[in-house]
Amino acid sequence: MIALKLSQVLKRKNPYLFKAKYVLTAEQIIRGIVDAHISSNEEGIFGDWLEGLAIYINEKVYGGKKSGIIGVDLEFDKDGVRYIVNIKSGPNWGNSSQIAKMVSDFKTAKKTLRTSNSKLHIIAVNGCCYGRDRKPDKGDYFKYCGQSFWEFISGNKNLYVEIIEPLGHKAKEKNDNFIKLYSQMINKFTKEFADEFCKDSGEIDWEKLVQFNSSTIVEKKKN
Repeated sequence: MIALKLSQVLKRKNPYLFKAKYVLTAEQIIRGIVDAHISSNEEGIFGDWLEGLAIYINEKVYGGKKSGIIGVDLEFDKDGVRYIVNIKSGPNWGNSSQIAKMVSDFKTAKKTLRTSNSKLHIIAVNGCCYGRDRKPDKGDYFKYCGQSFWEFISGNKNLYVEIIEPLGHKAKEKNDNFIKLYSQMINKFTKEFADEFCKDSGEIDWEKLVQFNSSTIVEKKKN
């Protein structure tokens, strides 16, 4: 289970939002915190796994490799073209400044690669493991999502469907252990929260929770 400390995460959460949602029990707060934390971390972990899978498959088909250039995840040659690929989980991964940074990294990568071969034909690609993009030509780079991406790196137009089956087996193996650890975490943090932020009556002490989260006096005492 992903490492998590209740005191640290409570300082990053909005206590007013819990109150506005009419949350009445410690367990409701804890489940919200734990589920959000696991979800955000799993997206990153799973994205890294898919990136590794894409590089592995491309290596077997086209002899590609994990790139050592900043902002580039995969390099491979096909039909006289050097492709440099930045891999993301889904199509809506970044804001305008993050996309601009990717474009800048692509331009730097092209200059780096052409120092050893000025005639090298290079195409930059933003590959997304799921989703769609109906206008792949972005000018400075191409954006391939979902089926288009997996076909691009493998030559197999059905690969995007075929990789689902082994994922099911992988999930089943881990599920029982995950549920056990998840339940232990919920119980442990609910008790910890109740001991610290619930009144003797069982009611949540909202004033104490907000003070813990936002009071400057608490910070000064710790310093």
